[in-house]
Parts: sequence; C-alpha cells; structure tokens
Amino acid sequence: MAGISFVFEDFKERSEEASKYFIFLQNLEQGKIKLVEEIPGNNKAQERDDVLEHTLKASAYLLLYNLIEFTMTNAIEAIFDELQNQGVSFDDIRPELKKIILVNLKRRNPDKILDEIQDISLDIVQIGFNREELFAGNIDSKLIRETAKKYGFYSPTDDKKITNGEDLYLVKKNRNDLAHGSKSFTEVGKEKGADELIKIKNQVVEYLEGILKKVETYIDKQEYLDSTNTP
Repeated sequence: MAGISFVFEDFKERSEEASKYFIFLQNLEQGKIKLVEEIPGNNKAQERDDVLEHTLKASAYLLLYNLIEFTMTNAIEAIFDELQNQGVSFDDIRPELKKIILVNLKRRNPDKILDEIQDISLDIVQIGFNREELFAGNIDSKLIRETAKKYGFYSPTDDKKITNGEDLYLVKKNRNDLAHGSKSFTEVGKEKGADELIKIKNQVVEYLEGILKKVETYIDKQEYLDSTNTP
C-alpha cells in the first residue's frame, strides 16, 4: 500500500463490484433475470426455487463485511505507511500511537525483530504494526469508533450528516451467524428484500467513505504527530 489515495482507489473499485452484485440481486428478485437448471435428458430448463435466491442474498452480507474489513485495514495501514515514508520517529508521534505500538511490540518475538532494527526510533514504528492483527472478524461501527479514538482521528459518527453505522452491526452479525453456522444462508437471505439490501449497501459505503476522508485529513494535516512537540 502506497498511501491514502490508493486506499480510495481500492475502495471505489470494490464498492463498484458490490453495487453490481446488489443490482443483480434486485433484477433477480424482480424477475428481470432468471436462474434456470438444465436437467440431463430433459429438453426443458427448470427454474430454480427460492432457496438459491436466498443464498445469494445472504452472501451479500459476506461481500459487504469483506468491504468493511478490507477498507478499515487499508486505512490504518496507510497511516503507518505515511509514518515510514516521512521518516517519523517514535519520539515524534502522538501518545495514542505510541501506546498502540508498544502493545503490539509485546506480541513480537525479540529474536525475530532484532535484525530488523537499525535505528530503533524509526524502525520500532513499523515493527509495531501488523496488518493481520488489526481486526478479527468483529468490526462494526462501535469498533471503528474505538479505533478512531485509539489513533486520534475522528470517526464519521462525529458528523451528524453521516449514518450512525447501525447497518454495519447488522452486516457483522449476519456475517458471523453465517461464518459460525448459527443461521443458514436461507434463514439470513429471506430476512431482507433486494431494495432493503441496496439501502444497507449504500449506508455502508457512505460510512466507509466518511472514515477514509477522516483518515485522509489525519494524514494530510500530520495529526499523527505529538502536538506538544510543536514549537
């Protein structure tokens, strides 16, 4: 990842992919698209039943959750990339970031990171970051707010013009129910119509775009620096 501009590009690309899928679901529900099954030895194609349609709708939550976690992970990574690109030392970053890095360092094996350290004040910043440890399948608006507070940038929920993120909780819940087998795809898929799913998708995309704008401001204004060190 090279910076927040690339995060925006990836976000736009994945959002457009999601939109195409949700439009497909809408067309399927409205009968503009029909899924048929060819039966060997039978010249007539047989239409699929509702089970497959419900399964496809349930899968929409997996797609949305993937977009949420992917976007948030890239946003946080962009912050650390900026620190590395600007050569910012541990001494100069804000206290919130220092705490994050120190907590992450506790998880590292000293024998494995020793060779990576040339200038400890600089290298400790990158060593204290691990993309895989950011989120573990439970990200929603509450966790995003907590993450924003930890890093020192505002979350979209601070802006009354942006959705409060309730849809992100629904996406996370359904994703986890499917992943853990608590509910079947048919159960989850029949709860919402295609139009409702599109509204959820739009709210999620709006929320994530708000997050990225906040992170962009955080980076552009160098809000990752410790303001007490400013002359």
